[in-house]
Amino acid sequence: MNAISEDRQTRLRAVAAQVADRVEEAMRSDLASALHGCDPLLVEVLEYGLFGGGKRIRPLLAVLSSSICGRRDADVYLLAAAFEYLHVATLIHDDVIDHARNRRGREAVGRKYGMAAAILAGDWLHARSMHLVGRLTGSEGLDIFCRATGAMVDGEFLQLRYVGDAGIGEQEYFAVIARKTGSLIASTCTIGALFAGGDLGQQQAMNRYGEKVGAAFQVVDDLLDYLGNQQQTGKKVGNDFIEGKVTLPVIAAMEQAGTEERRELKALFSGDRTRSGTCDRLYDLLERLGGFQRARQTAEELVREAVAALQVFASAEEEETYALLAAIAEYILVRNK
Repeated sequence: MNAISEDRQTRLRAVAAQVADRVEEAMRSDLASALHGCDPLLVEVLEYGLFGGGKRIRPLLAVLSSSICGRRDADVYLLAAAFEYLHVATLIHDDVIDHARNRRGREAVGRKYGMAAAILAGDWLHARSMHLVGRLTGSEGLDIFCRATGAMVDGEFLQLRYVGDAGIGEQEYFAVIARKTGSLIASTCTIGALFAGGDLGQQQAMNRYGEKVGAAFQVVDDLLDYLGNQQQTGKKVGNDFIEGKVTLPVIAAMEQAGTEERRELKALFSGDRTRSGTCDRLYDLLERLGGFQRARQTAEELVREAVAALQVFASAEEEETYALLAAIAEYILVRNK
């Protein structure tokens, strides 16, 4: 698949920056109202967690999904803020679960303020996100939102079940990422279309786009865990392996492996994954067996499917928003963090 053009990247960056600024304004205004009279520590923790960086991709998707269905008023930025609230809540809670030291190049919320404060702040953000989605899109939007958040939790449990099991296949892998990553992104796009009054066909198209974008994002994320630059990704190379997460490069390699290679791959995951040289040996096997190449091809196919889902919007009137949504999907393949 061809890489995203420089002009398209430039336009996407400009629009993303504009949307991020508007969403940040909406968050600050909303927090000033919602946190009036609340404990100062809660205010401080939320400020630290929400305004410490991040790409604001989910808010951007909410805004563009509404725009492509014809609605562009100021309330869309408050809806977009709800998805950033939920996203940050999941990051805070993930870091608590993983006992993470850092997030976005600085101390994780739990590390800086303590685990209790982190959990409670994440709970507040989750509750506030539900409030905003329900207020802006009614019970229909809230139903979509709550199904997505429930699926995210189920995905975490599935992933725990598969830790260290190098025998799982693509079906199990995609079941996990559809719940963990795809559900939130798909709900963001669907609710954006619903908010704008999009018809059922448009909502379904945006849902499919979001599912495919979410899956492609996770596959590339899994590739970066082995192939990325630690200074750019902010994650230790091979961290998924150390945690026992069996991702698509491993599954693809297993499919091509002979008997001895399969035995070695399984032994690497069932043994001491922190031992010196273990990750390097796994990397060599994945490269030789085509695991990285196959995962990359899968990501490219998912991006093609995401862009194809947008065809219902390929009219002259929506040309720019269509191009931006397509550019987001294509950007996934060239991102390095």
